[in-house]
Amino acid sequence: MNIFLRELKANRKALIIWSICMVLGVLSGMSKYTAYSSNGQNNALFNSMPYSLKALIGIGSFDVTKMSGYFAMLFLYIELTVAIHAILLGAGIIAKEERDKTTEFLIVKPLSRTSIVTAKLFAALVNIFVLNIVTLVSSVFMVAAYNKGADISGEIVRFMVSMFIVQLIFLSLGAALAAFIRNPKASGSLSAAVLLVSFVVSKITDLTDRLNFLNLLSPFKYFSYKDLAAGSGLGIGIIIPSLLLVAVFSALTYFFYRKRDLSV
Repeated sequence: MNIFLRELKANRKALIIWSICMVLGVLSGMSKYTAYSSNGQNNALFNSMPYSLKALIGIGSFDVTKMSGYFAMLFLYIELTVAIHAILLGAGIIAKEERDKTTEFLIVKPLSRTSIVTAKLFAALVNIFVLNIVTLVSSVFMVAAYNKGADISGEIVRFMVSMFIVQLIFLSLGAALAAFIRNPKASGSLSAAVLLVSFVVSKITDLTDRLNFLNLLSPFKYFSYKDLAAGSGLGIGIIIPSLLLVAVFSALTYFFYRKRDLSV
């Protein structure tokens, strides 16, 4: 069977589960909007919070009583979820044969390692694209169901475009780590740890402007939520470097995978 189709089939059940979880997550998040938008006590509570606390929970300077501000806050958790999926998928799809002791399946194929990695990465790309579209469609419909103000569909699309680039970064990073690490069982754990550190860095830089240089270490900070909500934030100046980073991680995946001794 074609490796690309085999990987799609192997990850089909997981993709369905992740997609259902994303729909339910968006639904759960949006169901709380009414309490935020209509309860004056909540408004007073948010206004009295110190900025550091609001930054940690994702509110920042957003007005969460309005749909645009509330969705920007919710998007933090949406993006974190799909980033976890992307980096674990990237690591798993590269290391799975060695981890599951089924390397013979690849060895007997009359294919180069470059072809194998290409097929795996394309299958992973389809998975994160589908999850992104599911999240986009569910967000647009559920926001429309709860929104009583101006339509923010354009903002949601911008958020999802930025999220797809972040997914690509973590997918390629997970694949590169799995190709580099000799212990295939450890690649998933290390990838998750790298993502966690990246997220923690994004929260630290939210607390102080003195550490903004650390934003280079966190893809979560490559796109400004405030700019995206305002109609910008997707400039060439950030998209091109982000895609170059994806290209670098992908190239490292090919390089390390071709050099490693596949354990049977």
